[in-house]
Amino acid sequence: MKTAAGMQRARFQSGLTRMAYHKRNQNPYSGASHSGHDGGALGMKNELDYIRIGAALGGNQEWFTDWSMYDGGCAAVTACDVCMYLTLRKGIEGLYPYRTDRFTRQDYIRFSQIMKPYLHPCWQGIDTLEQYISGFSKYCRDIGGYILNMEGFSGRFSVEGAKGVIQQQIDKGLPIPYLLLYHKNPSFKDFEWHWFNLAGYGEYGGGFYVRAVTYGLEYWLNLEELWDTGRSRKGGMVLLSV
Repeated sequence: MKTAAGMQRARFQSGLTRMAYHKRNQNPYSGASHSGHDGGALGMKNELDYIRIGAALGGNQEWFTDWSMYDGGCAAVTACDVCMYLTLRKGIEGLYPYRTDRFTRQDYIRFSQIMKPYLHPCWQGIDTLEQYISGFSKYCRDIGGYILNMEGFSGRFSVEGAKGVIQQQIDKGLPIPYLLLYHKNPSFKDFEWHWFNLAGYGEYGGGFYVRAVTYGLEYWLNLEELWDTGRSRKGGMVLLSV
């Protein structure tokens, strides 16, 4: 039986699903229309210099040979990416145990096995901010000997508040782990019950967009649409402090 996260992953890796989603959500900064906008003035924009592993932007759970991680390791992927990013871009030692001059897929897979006990996939996945913070914080203490402060920002808070903290975190050079549970809009079905990292923001055509990184790719998503899930149970974001 697949986990809930695994069923999401199976949808995401469908070629037709991924292609359709990517076409609906092209990078607004390429000059293409996005989510109903036929163009408009470009506003402020800030993107993190995110980690690369070969041609991939960040890690990809499809690399994992461990079935449970392959099926539902998205939370661990975001944490692995964060550790590697903070090591490379912030000079924080102890969070990532392998070479940093060149990230490799083989090292990433080994690293995911170290992270696995702390953010272990289960049937429901890591489906609360508190569970993620507890597991990731324990990893940082146990393995890295580092206290990485984390605070949850609930999906119940306002979208304006979300916009403000996203700008604040990205401007500080910090990625943002993001949890999306169910969503009323079928355009976001590939992101349901899934953890991914935010690594940028920008304004375009009167809208505010976030740069979502997952499965080694990036997607520009309209924040107001993403935030308005229409569901009572919410995910949210994890705000880091270093």
